[in-house]
Amino acid sequence: MFLAIREMRHSKARYSLIMVIMLLVSFLVLFVTGLARGLAYANISALKNMPANYFAVQSDAEHTFRRSQLSDTELAAARSVAGEAKATPLGVQTSTITAAGAEVKADITFFAVDMTGMLAPEVTEGAGFTNEVQGSAVVDAKLEQSGVTLGSTIRDQASGMSWTVTGFVKDTSYSHTPVVYINQLDWQAMKQGTAVQGSGTGKVPYNVIALDVTSEQAAQIASQQPSVEVITQKQAIASVPGYAAEQNSLLMMIVFLFVIAAVVLAVFFYVITIQKTSQFGILKAMGTKMSYLAWSVVGQVMLLSVASLVLGILLTLGMNMGLPDSMPFELDGQTIAMTSLLFIGMSLLGSLISVARVAKVDALEAIGRTGA
Repeated sequence: MFLAIREMRHSKARYSLIMVIMLLVSFLVLFVTGLARGLAYANISALKNMPANYFAVQSDAEHTFRRSQLSDTELAAARSVAGEAKATPLGVQTSTITAAGAEVKADITFFAVDMTGMLAPEVTEGAGFTNEVQGSAVVDAKLEQSGVTLGSTIRDQASGMSWTVTGFVKDTSYSHTPVVYINQLDWQAMKQGTAVQGSGTGKVPYNVIALDVTSEQAAQIASQQPSVEVITQKQAIASVPGYAAEQNSLLMMIVFLFVIAAVVLAVFFYVITIQKTSQFGILKAMGTKMSYLAWSVVGQVMLLSVASLVLGILLTLGMNMGLPDSMPFELDGQTIAMTSLLFIGMSLLGSLISVARVAKVDALEAIGRTGA
């Protein structure tokens, strides 16, 4: 390590340029990773934050909530195994709403839930409402950007029904649309095409049954009903429209960025190693061990990687503070740690090419070349 540090101090300009390149690559990797995580969270935050770990859907719905239709019969069967508090129906409907006093239209997803059950939204501003009250809704805070405020009246373009916003919740998006929570009375009325009081007859199907059960209970529920399939929360998230394609594309970009980083660093250090062939030959002739020379090369890469990575993290976090709220970006400590380890690992992997080159240096040949 002494040799590596001394050489870097002697050739400040050369290694500073390499460090700048590594800084830019690490920043790009971290920024794209944070963007991918942010887009994923903006797509499925409503499902991810649910206390349910399993979902019962129609067997031929291909795990997609909106294709599934379940009745009170399936709900009763699920509750007979899980208990009433651990199995609750969920209605899902994508639509477009307008707000009184606001000209902006907004695409949203209705979530019809039991307002006293485990899926009841946690209101962060305003107040919730009960299952017996019609015409009230709790909406995602992102709708404030569309002009929706507490007390606003929102209108569904498809059914013509209206709701008064009583509260806001945070981080509840489904398929990149903010979620509007309504109760089962309004769900029945909306699906039947009428807003008449007392329309909760139970004839209108639900889409999903959310479950908080063990794996054994989930298997028992699925075995009792051939028309029902019980999927995990992870499977439900993967089936959200557009989620898998979006994440696979971003993951491919991140993988290529790691590969590019490794190739760029390998090329830079390989060229530098070739330029120092005679010096390595002299050191070998003096009896310097190959392990010491290898550690010198790897140490340089490690020092530059760690230093540029620290600066890249600070630059990314600073950039995040200046991003608008509308841009989805999420970079937690676990993601930073994992990305950092991968970046350093790829950098060290690229340095092995230089180490192999040093191992092939012949001391006599290098000294003879110097003498010539």
